[in-house]
Amino acid sequence: MTTPPIDSPPRFRPRPWTHLETPQDVELWIDEHNAALQELVQPQETGVGICFTLAEGGAVTMQTTGDAVVLDVDQDAEWIAPLIMAATGAEPPRGRVWVLPDDRLVQLILGLSTLVLNTTLVVGHAFGARERR
Repeated sequence: MTTPPIDSPPRFRPRPWTHLETPQDVELWIDEHNAALQELVQPQETGVGICFTLAEGGAVTMQTTGDAVVLDVDQDAEWIAPLIMAATGAEPPRGRVWVLPDDRLVQLILGLSTLVLNTTLVVGHAFGARERR
């Protein structure tokens, strides 16, 4: 894989967020998001996910695996921890990376929905790899 020139435009651009109000809205969003990933991401790419830029500051980058939802919460978004705990019933991690059961995805997205400014697809994100060693 070649590295794009430093002055090249970003591959993925932020998309304005539309608030999701019901579990059905979230399921539809998940289906649309998965279709976009299938279309835009190459099979050999790793660290694939979506970055939620929060209106009040910070970002949460999310990756779904076969059985988990991995959240990388940046330092400016640490304020979101109580919401993640309330929406998913999860305990806070030692670091900034949350690993949640995959069945908590809909509740998580519903909880975050009113706080999101925009989303951006990401590739090559480390998802806190150093913290999980």
